[in-house]
Amino acid sequence: MSLNSQTLTGSGQDWTRNGSSSSSRAPMENESMILKPSTPTRKPIPPKQGNAITIAVSSQVLFNMEKEQQIYEQQGMEGYIKYQQEHETEPFSPGPAFSFVKALEAVNTQLRKLYPDSEELFDVVLMTNNHEVELRLKNTINHHKLFIERFCMTGGNSPVGFLKAYHTNLYLSSDQGKVREALGEGIAAATMFTQEKMNKVSETQLRVAFDGDGVLFSDESERIFKAHGLDAFQEHEKLHEKDPMNHGPLKCFLEALGKLQNKFDVNGQREDCPIRTYLVTARDDSSAGKRAMNTLSSWGLEIDEAHFLDGKPKGPLLEKIRPHIFFDDQMRHVEGAAEKGTVACHVP
Repeated sequence: MSLNSQTLTGSGQDWTRNGSSSSSRAPMENESMILKPSTPTRKPIPPKQGNAITIAVSSQVLFNMEKEQQIYEQQGMEGYIKYQQEHETEPFSPGPAFSFVKALEAVNTQLRKLYPDSEELFDVVLMTNNHEVELRLKNTINHHKLFIERFCMTGGNSPVGFLKAYHTNLYLSSDQGKVREALGEGIAAATMFTQEKMNKVSETQLRVAFDGDGVLFSDESERIFKAHGLDAFQEHEKLHEKDPMNHGPLKCFLEALGKLQNKFDVNGQREDCPIRTYLVTARDDSSAGKRAMNTLSSWGLEIDEAHFLDGKPKGPLLEKIRPHIFFDDQMRHVEGAAEKGTVACHVP
């Protein structure tokens, strides 16, 4: 199975911040213990910019628009517009980001129960460069009962220039060029892919999995491994075990997730937290693993589960975790995860 921007044609040891094999946050494997978000009688008022965690999502990853893309390529803009007009009441089917966005809304529902007036919520902005699809997109959003109130329609221009104006915390797109552009602007971003298989995921708990080097952390150590081999890498990590690594492109997104997780603290414990985070790395659990945990600790951040796979494939473990989204900087890990049904994103 191969990957491109349009189509997606071991065991490890668990760590926690205190070095034990379990977390203070319950994993919530028993989904019946959690109240599912009720369907509100009216759409909630979206939070104000600056207070929310803003997720900017391309329409081509929120929904499956492959057929429409083929029509555009084969028939041009005129044929594309005609098709959209003839099918404006026909909803798009869910794309790779759909379950992730639904999970964000489930977290918002639980946050509003605890903090009715709080504006520290997830806010989704739908990005599209084509106005001709606006009506069909809105009909699709209503059909799937999504709470998306903000659109960015750029009329053919790149949306990246607007991301900072929207206070974007994470940008997801099928266009790797735009993702690289966003990363260059200091915005957390990743490329998503349409894939043939997508595992069923939790409807009540948002699960986000991160690779380490090149994603949460800088790729400084990874460059040593690529240039000088495993022995040099291990020696470097042992020598710098207590020295924090520089931050990677998605560190700020983990930080934003932690901010919302803290709102579920009760007597120092996070009970029934609807957000769970995972570190899934090819590092081993010796000095390389300790340096990763020491780095997170130096940032004041926690991770709910850490898995050090010592170079083993990540796909089988991710199939067990079933995250809504997984971020990695190496395409071989993205492809391996996708083959097992995990929605995997590339951080170029």
